[in-house]
This record gives sequence, C-alpha cells and structure tokens, in this order.
Amino acid sequence: MSEAQEFDPVPGAVTGLEPGIRRILAPNPSPMTQRGTNTYLVGEGDVAVIDPGPALPAHARAILEALAPGERVAAILVTHSHLDHSPLARPLAQGTGAPVLAFGDSRAGRSPVMRDLARDGLSAGGEGVDTAFAPDETLADGARIDIGALAIEALWTPGHFGNHLCFGLGDAVFTGDHVMGWASSLVSPPDGDLGDFMASTARLASRADRIFYPGHGAPVDAPADRLRWLLDHRRGREAEILAHLAAGPRGIKALTRAIYTDIPGALIQAAERNVFAHLIDLHAKGRVAAEPRLAVNAMFHAT
Repeated sequence: MSEAQEFDPVPGAVTGLEPGIRRILAPNPSPMTQRGTNTYLVGEGDVAVIDPGPALPAHARAILEALAPGERVAAILVTHSHLDHSPLARPLAQGTGAPVLAFGDSRAGRSPVMRDLARDGLSAGGEGVDTAFAPDETLADGARIDIGALAIEALWTPGHFGNHLCFGLGDAVFTGDHVMGWASSLVSPPDGDLGDFMASTARLASRADRIFYPGHGAPVDAPADRLRWLLDHRRGREAEILAHLAAGPRGIKALTRAIYTDIPGALIQAAERNVFAHLIDLHAKGRVAAEPRLAVNAMFHAT
C-alpha cells in the first residue's frame, strides 16, 4: 500500500501527533496537494498555527474548534505563500488578534537570476501564488518564536519558494513543501530555485532531526533517508537532462516529454517547470547554454 493510500485523515478532524502537536487536514485535495494541506497546532494554552491553509471558512472553523477551553492562538506561522498554505492567515489573524509571521511577502528571498526572469516576464506556475500575502512580522533565518514554554526556530529554506521557511521544534521540523514523503517538491521558476533547493536540503541533512511534519502527506519518520533520496533524485534528473542534450539541442517541452513519459497530462506543466529549474541551475554551472538567451522558450545545448 502506498503512502497516499495509508494517509487518509478526515478533513477538519484533529489528530494528536505527539504532546503539544496537533494536525488538522484542510479539505483541498488535488494532484499538487495530495489529500490536502496539513495545518499544525503547536503548544498548549498559547498555540501557534503553522500553515493555516487556503481561505476556506470550514477550515477556519475547524482550527478554532480544535482549541481547548482557555486556549488562544498566539501566533500564525506561514512556511510560504502558495495559495494552499497562506490565504487563511489574514482572516484567522483578524478573528484571533494573533500576528502573522513569515520570511516575507511572495517576492522575498528570490535569487538574482529569478528576479531577472520575473522582470523579463516569466510568470509563476504550478501551485498558485498568494500575491496579496504580507506578514505582520518578518522572520530572519534563525529567529526564535516563543510560544508558551516552547521555542520554535525559523529556518530559511528557499528552493521550492524564495520565502520558504521550515520551523524547528526540538528534534522535530515542520517542513512545509520543502520535504514531503508522498512526492518530491516542485521547483517552479521564478518562485523556485533548484540551486537554492539543493543547498537548503543539504542544510537540513546536516541536522540530526527525529521527524519531519510536512505540509502535505504523512510524517516523515526517517528524515535522513528522505533527504538523501531527494538529493539523489535531483542529481539523477540532472544526469537525464544532460544525456538527452548530448544528442543535440532541445527545448523545454521536448525535454520534458522525453523524460516524463508516464505522468498525467495535468502535471505536464509542473514537470516543464521542474525541467526549466534544472536547466537554469545547469546554465549557472556553465554546463548548458541557452539560445538566444536564458528563457522558458530557449533552445538548450550541452557545453
């Protein structure tokens, strides 16, 4: 049985994962979100909400109804501003008085090459960007958020999204969309950057965490193995791209169809963005060239 089959909680129901950590699944299943977005309640008494999710009134009610008598939402933490993670943050803040904390708005944390591509007109692709997102407080890498007796650490992990944060709580990490068990993370330029993704993954691998709680899917109870797989998976994809380019120049669409031979049509656009992310990284390394210039419609060849 696959993890997708095994992980099937009831949307809106509260699941206790360990002392001080509860999960509520949002009712937004899709090919990009698996069963839906995981919202986490961290702490007792004073509670932090991690990734409130999409702006669905039923999910907002489920979060508030999950609070025990006397509990309050003290902070709303957002891993990144995709539409399946952040839009409920502002309504929840207005209803509870809790501040919204994140790395920054939807343009924060972009690498220089991604800023250039966005300026040249490359639009976002994939999961949808919450362009209106604006936190009340920005969190620098390493910032500490005190929630009652608990201390949560902000870990800036760009790659899936420039403003992506993971949140560490002791030897547990809430990994948003950077590390999931059911699928590899989408890296979609100009919001995603593969070079940043690899560096952030290596950073997490340098830690000795016990468990990851992702934005979608079941907990990852062997973090080191999963991080190793993610790095190897990306290196393998890079090798595939270079092997195809060794036969001659190709555009992104042709490369994608040569590599992704068995995915549903609904995921082809996301696959094309993943291929482009690899090509941007290989271009930065000097291993491929783009004609007439680095762009989504360029022809690429090995150098």
